[in-house]
Amino acid sequence: MQNFQGVGVSPGRIIGTVRQMPKPVSEPPSGERLAADVSPEDAVAGLKTAAQAVHDELKGRADSASGDGKAVLEATALMAKDTMLLKSAAKLINAGSSAERAIWEAGASVSEMLHNLGGYMAERATDVLDVRARIVAELRGVPAPGIPASETPFILMAEDLAPADTATLDAEKVLALVTSGGGPQSHTAIIARSLGLPAVVAAHGVDLIPDGSEVFVDGAAGFVAVSPSDEQRAAATAWAETSATLAAFDGNGTTADGHLVPLLANVGGAKDAVAAAGLGAQGVGLFRTEFCFLERDTEPSVDEQAAAYKAVFDAFPGKKVVLRTLDAGADKPLPFLTDATEPNPALGVRGYRTDFTTPGVLERQLEAIARAASQSEADVWVMAPMISTAAEAGRFASLCAAAGIQTPGVMVEVPSAALTAASVLREVGFASLGTNDLTQYAMAADRQLGPLAELNTPWQPAVLRLVQLTVEGAEQEASGREGGSKPVGVCGEAAADPALAVVLTGLGVSTLSMTARSLAAVGTVLKTVTLEQAQELARLALTAPSATEAREWVRAKLPVLEELGL
Repeated sequence: MQNFQGVGVSPGRIIGTVRQMPKPVSEPPSGERLAADVSPEDAVAGLKTAAQAVHDELKGRADSASGDGKAVLEATALMAKDTMLLKSAAKLINAGSSAERAIWEAGASVSEMLHNLGGYMAERATDVLDVRARIVAELRGVPAPGIPASETPFILMAEDLAPADTATLDAEKVLALVTSGGGPQSHTAIIARSLGLPAVVAAHGVDLIPDGSEVFVDGAAGFVAVSPSDEQRAAATAWAETSATLAAFDGNGTTADGHLVPLLANVGGAKDAVAAAGLGAQGVGLFRTEFCFLERDTEPSVDEQAAAYKAVFDAFPGKKVVLRTLDAGADKPLPFLTDATEPNPALGVRGYRTDFTTPGVLERQLEAIARAASQSEADVWVMAPMISTAAEAGRFASLCAAAGIQTPGVMVEVPSAALTAASVLREVGFASLGTNDLTQYAMAADRQLGPLAELNTPWQPAVLRLVQLTVEGAEQEASGREGGSKPVGVCGEAAADPALAVVLTGLGVSTLSMTARSLAAVGTVLKTVTLEQAQELARLALTAPSATEAREWVRAKLPVLEELGL
């Protein structure tokens, strides 16, 4: 029996047959020239037609997707129309190269440039290579690379998955997802959670397991075994039985002793919001507004934005909906708002900072939010991403007040905001911890890179300490006035981990927001501990010398996790 250890990113114990991702499109021969009977003009036109077909296919898939998947597909579709990519290829065609070789070399150049920029832009390098392969396949008249077709359910394995592939995984056919690359907070991991697929990343060597092999996957433990044992078969059977008890969340997030911890959903649009409401979400803790801007060369009108926002608000009448203003830049570059030539986009003009270089977009977005809120029964809160200082928080609060928005807040993603939380919270009404970026910045580790998976986990004691400091900052701010502490929630992927959700509750976090499919698991586990027990587990995690030991120590105190296969 061959075993593989990776990083578990979405729970579940599954036995199934392996299907490996198809090998990538083969490279056109080096030096391949344009056919004698094809003019450069015709070849360029054919390339543009192929690129448009790839764009339209990805955009069509985006239209039927939602949330994370929709955003990823739309961003990848944009790359198929990238001016730099197509102009570079056209120049090579005019110099005598075949269209296939031209787009291949142009894609390599653009991808290398983005990779060298590092950080978030390095992720776009994968998108370029994905789009390049799809365009070559279109030019050749062969099927595009992607998820293998199968009449029966299977466990998908790959070295890594392109964003467009992960965004359209069919949970009816794909039983589990295992990659040899990627990290615990990569887009592959995020989308696997949103689909409720058991998933393991950074499991070196799994991409070499032969097609048709029977394997056991434990998505919580990050473990994969070829030729499952009787014990593993029993574990998979038990998971199938117990997972049914996690099928529903009763809409009441609470500890065993009645301490309320509202469980909210992360959504990207109206379709997500309606689904989350159906799964019992007590509101929305993160409404990603980028979906209204992706695939746009120009800024959407206030009317268009207001209509899109109201559709989400209307799914939660009388309940809290926390909206994040446009988080453009870095991995979500927008033609009308961001500079793609920044040397280090992850530390550049992104989120709230885009208002420095393109003033007016944020104010018009706030106008649209206020208009939608006034026409809805939802309790609308608005927060800005990438806030670093109290002065930035104060200015954002002023912009919200001018727009008529009553509850402004900030995302705590930059460590400086956690370290100065008391000052920041004097300016706004609440904070929400974006643990994905907070971890990345605190540990100086790109969240997309598999080799850094051990660093890039919110179980890092340093990250947990930043969460604690933010809560303590809220308490310190409250000490100088009447009333309780301002709310500090979590809207990053950390909240979707049932064990970590207990620790976050013990650290004093007031709400937890996650992919809607995680609500039942988190709600079930929270109900098994008292607040005092959660606080004790939080202290235990903070004292651990490493993220691995923090996770192991806490999980050992929560036997329900093993019972439920979480």
